[in-house]
Amino acid sequence: MHRPTAACPTRYLHARAGISQGTAGSVYQVIDFTNISQTTCTLYGYPGVSLAGGSPVNQIGPAATRNTTAPRALVTLPPRATGNVLLRITDAGNYPTEQCHPTAAQYLQVYPPGQTTPTYVAYHATACAGTVGLLSVSAVQPGSGSAS
Repeated sequence: MHRPTAACPTRYLHARAGISQGTAGSVYQVIDFTNISQTTCTLYGYPGVSLAGGSPVNQIGPAATRNTTAPRALVTLPPRATGNVLLRITDAGNYPTEQCHPTAAQYLQVYPPGQTTPTYVAYHATACAGTVGLLSVSAVQPGSGSAS
C-alpha cells in the first residue's frame, strides 16, 4: 500500500535567498527550500514570510500576503531537491515615515507551508514597523528559482 508523502517539517529544509531582481519600487527575491533530510517530503501552498530583526529576533511589520497568480501545486522534494517561492518586497521608501516607521531588518522569518516553526534567512532590508505591508509571496513551485 502506498503511503502519502508527509509534509516537509522545518528541520528538513534549508532555506536560502536565491536570485533577486529590483524593479521600480520593489525587489523580487527568490527563496529556495532544499530538502536536507534523507526522506522525501512535500511542500504545498504558501510559506509564511516576514521581515525580522533585533536580538532576540522579532517580526517587524505584517507578514506577507499571498500572491495567487501561480496556482498551488504539490511539490515533492526527494533528498537534496529544491522548491522555491518568489517574494516581492515593496520599497519602504514608498510610504510616509510616520505611516511606515522604517526599521532595519536583518532576516527573513520563513515558515514553510503548513509549519509552525520558522527558519531565518540572513537578509538586510528596511522594514515598516507600522501596519504597512511590504511583502507578498507566491505558492511553492518545483526547482530552484535561481535558474529562471
